[in-house]
Amino acid sequence: MGRLLARWRASLQLRVVVLTTMLGLAVVVGVGSFLLDGIADGLVAERQRVALADAARSAQTAQQQFDAATTTSSAEVEQLAGDVVSSLEGAGPDRVRGVVLLRATGAPDTAASGQVVVRDVASEGLDAADVPMALRRAVVASDVQQLQIVDLPDASGAPSLVVGSTVTLPRAGEYELYFVYSLASEEQTVSLVRTTFVGGGIALVLLVGAVAWVVARTVVEPVREAAGTAERLTGGHLDERMRVRGTDDLARLARAFNEMAAGMQQHIEQLEELSRLQRRFVSDVSHELRTPLTTIRMAGEVLHDAREGFDPASARSAELLLTQLERFDTLLSDLLEISRFDAGAAALEPDAQDVRVLVHHVVEFTTTLADRRGSTVSVGEPAGPCTAEVDARRIERVLRNLVGNAIEHGEARPIEVTVACDEHAVAVGVRDHGVGLQPQQLPRVFDRFWRADPARARTTGGSGLGLAIALEDTRLHGGWLEVWGRPGQGCHFVLTVPRVAGRSLRSSPLPVVPLGWREPVAALPAGPGRGTS
Repeated sequence: MGRLLARWRASLQLRVVVLTTMLGLAVVVGVGSFLLDGIADGLVAERQRVALADAARSAQTAQQQFDAATTTSSAEVEQLAGDVVSSLEGAGPDRVRGVVLLRATGAPDTAASGQVVVRDVASEGLDAADVPMALRRAVVASDVQQLQIVDLPDASGAPSLVVGSTVTLPRAGEYELYFVYSLASEEQTVSLVRTTFVGGGIALVLLVGAVAWVVARTVVEPVREAAGTAERLTGGHLDERMRVRGTDDLARLARAFNEMAAGMQQHIEQLEELSRLQRRFVSDVSHELRTPLTTIRMAGEVLHDAREGFDPASARSAELLLTQLERFDTLLSDLLEISRFDAGAAALEPDAQDVRVLVHHVVEFTTTLADRRGSTVSVGEPAGPCTAEVDARRIERVLRNLVGNAIEHGEARPIEVTVACDEHAVAVGVRDHGVGLQPQQLPRVFDRFWRADPARARTTGGSGLGLAIALEDTRLHGGWLEVWGRPGQGCHFVLTVPRVAGRSLRSSPLPVVPLGWREPVAALPAGPGRGTS
């Protein structure tokens, strides 16, 4: 059922064919039923007209025979009635199924009137009970013929048409004369018409379905081709184009699509060229600045070492010069690294590492900075190893950025580093209790050179590219880098990487939202299946 539903949703051609066929079937059934009812009603009406005319002639003939008879006794009258009924069974162009002669309903008592009594006479297979009482009352109450269709099946199982009128028997008075006609011929005609309608309707519905399939395929095929071409364009095959056939609307669609694809290709190539030039420019400038920066740094170190012989202002200037040169050197290194990511030249060198050991290396490295800022860094970790196939250099760089940012923005409050792992992934969380972030700022945390407060200076010498590089390193591992924050309550960064390189992540062993909070989270994925929330 699920496959059929998925097929139904995915195929426009299937929906068009099925809906057209169902509508065609509904139309055929409706029109066929209407026509069949009309034909059946017409056949029955014609049969009634013929039966009324035949019954009128037969009743008149019977009355003439009764009038011409000279019978006197009851037995003679009964013999006459039987002979007339027998003669009427095969009379007329439309042969009757049978004849029934009954004493009139409500006739006067014979003893008082002096009339003879004639027993009811009926053709073989019929009797008085076969004539409905409603029809008998109508015949006695009216001077004209009455008819009624009766469920009185014959050998073929068809109902019968009963036509009644009154006649007067000699010395016996008024009697009811009924002629029974079979509707078998009409039933056979209606059955034949019904069979023809059903066969023709099925053939018509199948033809409608086939026509709908051909038409839908003619219309849908170019749409499918356009969708396939668009998917290949999305995949980077910018030379893909649709085939143009004829000059109709579909051909216009193909030409317009091809023009759009050509325009997109041109713009994308221009953007790629500009991006390539930009990356090359950044890389070249960074490399070219290395030489003068090395010379200036050497001179700065000389001045810094000799600052004790300077006046206070010059000594302070020498210190500031060396500090800014170190920051400049860090910025150049980060620019070179980010240009390698942009160029797709960054390569992963995974090796089995205990992430707890990498965390302790980073905490020891940042101890001096934490002491200077008045923060304490604590580590919570499981007792067993948390081994994962990672590039140790890149993971340490990510953790240094996260811990360094926590120290800078932690407002001299405790910083908690948590390590957690399960059978599929290893996660490291860095939690500070400093200035925090607004919910709308979370998606921009990893933007290059972005700062939550532009007026706030970087006191630890960061380049503004640390979190952007950390995100790229995480993506290179196929991991997740998530952040939670709230103003005045600090931030919580969680790095999650798979334990086996190349495997996809499904969940993190460490929740990014601290216990007791329901706040927005920025999740920046390394692969499909996880987005920013």
